[in-house]
Amino acid sequence: MKKLRLLVLLAVFILFALIITNYMVSYQAKDYIYDSVTDIPKNKVGLLLGTSKFLSNGNINLYYTYRINAAVALYNASKIEFVLISGDNGSKSYDEPTTFKTDLIAQGIPEDKIFLDYAGFRTLDSVIRSKKIFSQDSVTIISQQFHNERAIYLAKHNNINAIAYNAKDVQGRYGLKVQLREYLARAKASMDVLFNVEPKFLGEKIEIK
Repeated sequence: MKKLRLLVLLAVFILFALIITNYMVSYQAKDYIYDSVTDIPKNKVGLLLGTSKFLSNGNINLYYTYRINAAVALYNASKIEFVLISGDNGSKSYDEPTTFKTDLIAQGIPEDKIFLDYAGFRTLDSVIRSKKIFSQDSVTIISQQFHNERAIYLAKHNNINAIAYNAKDVQGRYGLKVQLREYLARAKASMDVLFNVEPKFLGEKIEIK
């Protein structure tokens, strides 16, 4: 009985910690995220955070589609001059940045306005590499709001002046599963900040011009 009580107390503590961390990340980002193309300030570079184009069942991933739409909207409104696509390219058969690039070009963004970061394995990697590899002290992050909030939190703690534009969110059961996983992702982000975790890879600088 005593052991069960301890387990319950531990579970309550973990749940409380996750809720507090989630609130802290959202609070620190609230003044830096935008829903309106009209209202968002201009930045030279939009940091488009990667995701898979397809779900495991073969359907199009709406998170992907809506991020494409958001990047195109910002570019067409002259709120960004370049798009830096940062995603996972962990194998020859999986290449998020190139897939995004192909679809952005199809939507009218010139190829010479697109730069690729193949080592954006995590949001932390994408954010820090935008500064350390691509020399951007100020960026506009492009993703859904829950993801943008975490990215802004990481940017602030790495001395990057970031704002974010919220792509349309995904509703329904799949969207709910992603939102629940975000609680764990934010806990991991707070630990990364605490221990000054660096990206998996850095490398030579790439100039965006």
